[in-house]
Amino acid sequence: MSNTLLNTLAAAPVTGTNGGKATGGSWFEAMADAWGQALDKQANDIEVKSAAMNAGGDKPADVTELTAMSLKMSFLASSSHTAVSTVGSALETMARKQ
Repeated sequence: MSNTLLNTLAAAPVTGTNGGKATGGSWFEAMADAWGQALDKQANDIEVKSAAMNAGGDKPADVTELTAMSLKMSFLASSSHTAVSTVGSALETMARKQ
């Protein structure tokens, strides 16, 4: 019985809005989308900082800040990969036990 409940949860649709746009899909897709948005935001922040440095803001503090932002991007990318892969594997295992 608990496998049936877990399978239902895994495939449960999620509805809502994302920036005013209607969304649908599973919670797994919502999780992956949230990671994507976090990565997009960090990449945008890096682009803005890089453009500011190209415009003359190349003090050592700016270089250090850009380095920290790049390391944060690396951490987010690694974490998102781990989270999506781990949950995906768990869902696959759960589906096989059905």
